[in-house]
Amino acid sequence: MIKFFTNLLYNFLIAFGVIVGGSFFAGLGALITNNPPVKTMISVASSIKIWAVAVALGGTFSSFEVIEKGILKGEIKGVIKQCGYILMALVGANIGYMFIRLIKKCDKIWLD
Repeated sequence: MIKFFTNLLYNFLIAFGVIVGGSFFAGLGALITNNPPVKTMISVASSIKIWAVAVALGGTFSSFEVIEKGILKGEIKGVIKQCGYILMALVGANIGYMFIRLIKKCDKIWLD
């Protein structure tokens, strides 16, 4: 049971880290190429959310394989675990995206 919650936390943080890290480095690239960094960061964060979920799950095929086995062979416990992992990865990716959008909202505070 502890391993399940540990893996939930890992999935959340991996998806969050992919969004924040990818957006940060895209913003750095935008600075180097003289483009608006915050706009680039938000655009990248929005476009890589699905990839962050796939990375957090370690590849989607194993998750689908467990779900298929659970549905066809009646192993409901595995299906519930995989749904939890997918849900936490989605939450992590979306909170990462909201964090990047928060940077844009804080922009007004910093410039005053």
